[in-house]
Amino acid sequence: MASHDIKELTNRQAELRAAMSQVHDMRPGSLVERYRVCGKPGCHCAQPGDRGHGPCWSLTREVAGKTVTKVIPAHAVEATRSQMAEYKRFRALLKELVETSEQLCDARLAEQQAATSQEAAKKGASKVSSRRRSSRRSTPS
Repeated sequence: MASHDIKELTNRQAELRAAMSQVHDMRPGSLVERYRVCGKPGCHCAQPGDRGHGPCWSLTREVAGKTVTKVIPAHAVEATRSQMAEYKRFRALLKELVETSEQLCDARLAEQQAATSQEAAKKGASKVSSRRRSSRRSTPS
């Protein structure tokens, strides 16, 4: 890989790091709108076709292998949606940063290997290293 590619990857890595530093409040999970039935026979929620009381909002996410639910007040729904979108943006940036970093590591490794091969060719060294032989010692008689 050419040093031009390394420069591009290095620039992209810096851009991604800068973008990650601009991430605002975030939270993972799914926002769910729920309606409930109170159970009183005379209430409107007991009527056929009625949605029930609500909406009530809850945020669900997985923590240590278990689903955790948190009630979100109606006034905080838009802020929660914004935080969830920011979390998705963060995850996408992180994924791209890792991929770019991996490509950069591979490019630098390839460049080092190419430079080593060129140096060896200039010196006239063979690609196969010779084995060092130990000197024979005489055995006492």
